[in-house]
Amino acid sequence: MNVAMTGPPRFQPKSKADDKLRTARTCYDHIAGLLGVGLAERLTERDFVVLGEEAGEVTPAGAAFLSKLGVDLGAAHAKRRVFCRPCLDWTERKPHIGGAVGAALAIRCFELKWIERMRDGRALTITPAGRRGLMETFALSV
Repeated sequence: MNVAMTGPPRFQPKSKADDKLRTARTCYDHIAGLLGVGLAERLTERDFVVLGEEAGEVTPAGAAFLSKLGVDLGAAHAKRRVFCRPCLDWTERKPHIGGAVGAALAIRCFELKWIERMRDGRALTITPAGRRGLMETFALSV
């Protein structure tokens, strides 16, 4: 009998704290959770970012879009780290954007006050301004 192998099941929150982590959190210095995965999906659907197995690339259209949003890609290029890469999200089992691009996008979301750090660790709060901005900019509702 042949059985198809699947990855581990998606994370199931057991508490409000777990639910907050699943919704939006930091993964090192970039955005993860439903928010991070949603951003990665929107950027790849629009061909602004191409994510491979181990590396990623910002397309020219993506560079224009992110620059217009105020994401500092010049500073991201200058960093001594991987520029853009997929990072497997442990709750969603899908990629979010890591590397210098992911960090620069997170910085810009903090600057725009779309997200705020919660007191209890890595969890993030999406602000009312963030809900509007994410919908207007990315057609994303989390």
